[in-house]
Amino acid sequence: MALRFFGAAATVAVAVGMTASPALAVTEIQWWHAMTGPNNDVVVKLANDFNASQSDYKIVPTFKGSYADTLNAGIAAFRAGNAPGIMQVFEVGTATMMAAKGAIKPVSDLMKEQGEKFDPQSYLPAITGYYSTAKGEMLSFPFNSSSMVMWANLDALKKAGIDAPPKTWPEVFADAKKLHATSPTCGFSSSWITWGLIEQFSAWHNIPIGTKANGLDGFDTVLDFNNPLETKLLENLVELQKDKSYDYSGRTNTGEGRFTSGECALYMTSSAFYPNVKANAKFNYTAVPMPYFPDAKDAPQNSIIGGASLWVMGGKSSEEYKGIAKFFTFLSDTDRQVYLHEVSGYLPITKAAYDKTKASGFYEKNPILEVPLKELTNKPPTENSRGLRFGGMVQMRDVWSEEIEAALAGKKSAKDALDAAVSRGNQMLRQFERTATK
Repeated sequence: MALRFFGAAATVAVAVGMTASPALAVTEIQWWHAMTGPNNDVVVKLANDFNASQSDYKIVPTFKGSYADTLNAGIAAFRAGNAPGIMQVFEVGTATMMAAKGAIKPVSDLMKEQGEKFDPQSYLPAITGYYSTAKGEMLSFPFNSSSMVMWANLDALKKAGIDAPPKTWPEVFADAKKLHATSPTCGFSSSWITWGLIEQFSAWHNIPIGTKANGLDGFDTVLDFNNPLETKLLENLVELQKDKSYDYSGRTNTGEGRFTSGECALYMTSSAFYPNVKANAKFNYTAVPMPYFPDAKDAPQNSIIGGASLWVMGGKSSEEYKGIAKFFTFLSDTDRQVYLHEVSGYLPITKAAYDKTKASGFYEKNPILEVPLKELTNKPPTENSRGLRFGGMVQMRDVWSEEIEAALAGKKSAKDALDAAVSRGNQMLRQFERTATK
């Protein structure tokens, strides 16, 4: 397990990136990330712009593969004593990073020590809550955030006699059957199966995934998402899978091309899919909020974030920390946040950037980009919708996916699959808890 390797290394002294250096020497700061394509270009531009803005520090961005690859590379580098100064870690890696005592430096501490202005309350509440301790101390620097939306092929809907994209789950089920008549291999599908059908679904309906505020308030959290509402969702999808009115597209986002190709007219995935849709869809499309069950008391509540944040690694020199703090201040600039939002499709993570983008009239021309923001800010976050923090989440998502796949394949009932997902997940959480609290 990744955490054990990370935690075991927490007492190892990390070699600082730079030792005493001649006057006027530039302090290099390594930034490991997982951004690809156009968003890799954005990362490079940010580094270049910061480097050009001053002469004391040089940010050196390096692509390290997928989010999981980047996390694993960071763990290995920490053990070897050559971790980067900054590491991009996806949101579900938060518990693993938190538990790696000595391996990280909380961003709140860094900014305070370096005298840089930093206000956690300037971020959208759903973002602040996800990356903060129970005491409100921010652990990492929010960078690229997204949420989940429903993408709709408007031309295909019209052909099937559907006037507008669905708002509720019963409408999704009914529309999927109508769409199946015109597209026999897929009416509706989705990516990131556990993020969408367990994590986002629970937050959107204000029901818990686990105790202790979904793990945000303690590693002794216990999963309990095998509830009637979750069971109802999976039972319906199992039924629709039989004739491919709903058709499973895998655990990650490898199936997203099924939407842009026109095969699946309704497709639930990340809002960060926007640049891809814009570039490749040859039909009229839109994105709408995630569906909800209208008989659920508090639905819709608010969505939770996806994406990643920037973690500061422990054991670095004071000069590196000074440079990292200045880089984070640079990234926090409102105009820069607005730019990042408009070119990348990721969310403006501060209230000021959201307000400025809104005031400019940008969303009137690009309404799709405001959909995930409206979801995140739909209602003030509750204990069930602040986010989640489960240890070993990468591995646990695979376990949950296995059980969902068994139900969709007809090998288990929806209830049995969810019971097994919870039981197996709780075993993993107890193992994580023992390791994290040693």
